[in-house]
Amino acid sequence: MARHGKAARKSVIAVTGATGAQGGGLVQAILGDADGPFAVRAITRNPRSAGAQALQRQGAAVVAADLDDPLSLERAFHGAWGAFCVTNFWEHLSPDRELTQARNMADAARAAGLAHVLWSTLEDTRQWIPLADERMPTLMGRYKVPHFDAKGEANRCFRDCGVPTTYLLTSFYWDNFIHFGMGPQRTPDGTLAIVLPMGEEKLPGIASEDIGRCAYGVFRKAEEYRDKTVGIAGEHLTGAEMARAIGHAIGKPVAYNAVTPAAYRGFGFPGADDLGNMFQFNRDFSADFCKARSVSESRALNPSLQTFAAWLSANGSRIPLPD
Repeated sequence: MARHGKAARKSVIAVTGATGAQGGGLVQAILGDADGPFAVRAITRNPRSAGAQALQRQGAAVVAADLDDPLSLERAFHGAWGAFCVTNFWEHLSPDRELTQARNMADAARAAGLAHVLWSTLEDTRQWIPLADERMPTLMGRYKVPHFDAKGEANRCFRDCGVPTTYLLTSFYWDNFIHFGMGPQRTPDGTLAIVLPMGEEKLPGIASEDIGRCAYGVFRKAEEYRDKTVGIAGEHLTGAEMARAIGHAIGKPVAYNAVTPAAYRGFGFPGADDLGNMFQFNRDFSADFCKARSVSESRALNPSLQTFAAWLSANGSRIPLPD
């Protein structure tokens, strides 16, 4: 990364998903470092949305672009130094569309001549569990964990585009306990419990805002992370440890209900089979998954990295509880 004096023009980072969890965290990290070397270009489909307007008031340059529209991405990336690229599988539940969107961003990065890209990715689980492996059902004809596999497969789009890229492996969002319906539920005997098919294995987790802060740390050390993979996590915790911590935060006992992945896949909500497979992968290959996500390296990138207890202290009251 070029050096910048106080009077130097700042390098622009174009951030896709700027009003979402990961991109929004990065936008805030850049805006919060007023004396830093970067300015932010917040990319969103709808610059008139409340979230986009709020970013503009905070000082971000807001630009319209759509991940399904390659030309709009080329325009949005033009003149930037770098870009943060992220997709949102849960918006459409289509791994094929996610792969196309990643290719569009990689092509736009090449066309814009960017100096650095940070691609938010995940493992292609088929490298551990081939499609013919019956330990886990194959989904959509050619995936084991669609929202993982498509991102992992898309890595090649960025390798092939010729732009220096860092591959950021993210972790389970603790915010899922607030927004994704994973908070404590009532069991038949009336107690509260969280339900995860993780057995006794540890699951790397992180506050979603810390993903953006870690991403900012990568951009600050771009040369060090050029064409490398880095995994981030706030802590590695078992289901039982998370349940105890949530119980402490809300002042009520919370148990851990360790169901089987098959049972989780059968819950029937949109994406339940994908998530059931994901947790099974996390459980069965926990050592590999945790090893790829260093808490100490994450803290070096983001000195304000939160532990689960710290995140709960700030957010525990936001976890919805059943009557």
